[in-house]
Amino acid sequence: MDDACAELIEANISSFLLDMGTAGGGDTRSDAEIVWTVGGSPLSYHNAVVRCDATAEHAETLIYEWSAELQRRGVAGSWHVSPSMRPIDVPERLLAHGFGGAGDEPAMIADLTVMRANVGEKGVLRIERAVDEAGMDAYRDVLAVGFGEGPPEADWVSSVFRSMGLSDDSAWRHYVGRLDGGAVSTASLLVRSGVGGIYFVCTVPDVRRRGFGAAVTRHAMVEARELGCSAVVLGASSMGYAVYRRLGFEEIFRYRLFEWAPDGT
Repeated sequence: MDDACAELIEANISSFLLDMGTAGGGDTRSDAEIVWTVGGSPLSYHNAVVRCDATAEHAETLIYEWSAELQRRGVAGSWHVSPSMRPIDVPERLLAHGFGGAGDEPAMIADLTVMRANVGEKGVLRIERAVDEAGMDAYRDVLAVGFGEGPPEADWVSSVFRSMGLSDDSAWRHYVGRLDGGAVSTASLLVRSGVGGIYFVCTVPDVRRRGFGAAVTRHAMVEARELGCSAVVLGASSMGYAVYRRLGFEEIFRYRLFEWAPDGT
């Protein structure tokens, strides 16, 4: 595994989760051993531990403190296990504490200095940046029918992005692809420390497999390059994995996701 690439991915994805948690009104714990964001989201994925560097002896305490924090707040949360986390047996310890395995997520990177030729049916897709309420309404509507937890996640994500601001001063930019005037695809771009992170890539179900996800992703890649980024990173869904490979992304590692809820579900 390329350790340097892994570090770039971990840093940007951690920033993504911490940015959204803070903007959503959550609290962050950040010290030498652990970093988490909690309370800013109704969704377990976004109440997350993003870094852990602890001794084997103290890892048990940290896992207990995390589950106790979720219990106190009455929210579900997750632990995103990545290659840099220590101790290396964190997954086994989480399972022993009642966390459930929620699968894995390929972590990928693409070199923007050698971008591939255009991929996707962009010719019929008009891609625009969401810079106002109408743009974010369209962005939300696409997510609501085609992404993750559906309307609850779409409402929360769009409200958080609105609170961050939609101007050029923001580290975030959001894109909507339109077909015959209707919004059908989305992507968001986080630029941090010369690396672009692409998130919330979505296409509404009835026009999938026409290259629109690839087109809006590539658009975000071009924007990242124009903003001075040399690489872009993302976490891939099973649906998008082959698309990202065609766009030049390489899998570096896989996040292992573990979830815990106050009611034990």
